[in-house]
Amino acid sequence: MPKRVKKIQQLDIQDFDFQTFHKNLSKVSAKEYILLVDRPKKLFTKIQKDCELIKAAGGLVKSAEGNYLFIFRNKKWDLPKGKVEKGEGMKEAALREVEEECGVKIHTNDEKLCKTFHVYVLNNKLVLKKTNWYSMTVKGEPKLIPQKEEGITKAVWLSEIELNPVLKNTYPSIIQVLEAGELL
Repeated sequence: MPKRVKKIQQLDIQDFDFQTFHKNLSKVSAKEYILLVDRPKKLFTKIQKDCELIKAAGGLVKSAEGNYLFIFRNKKWDLPKGKVEKGEGMKEAALREVEEECGVKIHTNDEKLCKTFHVYVLNNKLVLKKTNWYSMTVKGEPKLIPQKEEGITKAVWLSEIELNPVLKNTYPSIIQVLEAGELL
């Protein structure tokens, strides 16, 4: 079971259809759902076939002062990430996206922290975005320049004790990254 779950609703796997489930999400009150199945990989493969897959990569960036880089985009706290370009590796894409979205030079692009998935609608199609997350560092604590054309209105350095506003207004996948990075 995932950590930090407030209210969870178990879904019936028999006759489960992801497209129908997603379409009806606005009609239900629960915010967290769980499917318990004997063969999760088989179910996940079926869900993937119902969606367009987009690969992305991003970073959890730590400054030399021990603070972490966060961005504010689309009225939510987030971490810098973006789509992988054709011919580009995941780790390369993560580095490029962080540098572009925040105007910083990454010093080290270390190990992969985790992989997250989230679903959204784009052009009336369900998209499954797979994001690989990497641990990164910068020298010092450089001034951040948010990439406005990507909808980023703020880029800030926050200490571990300043994360409360982020935790109250972010995505579940970002919580997963913070857990993988041992900030939570």
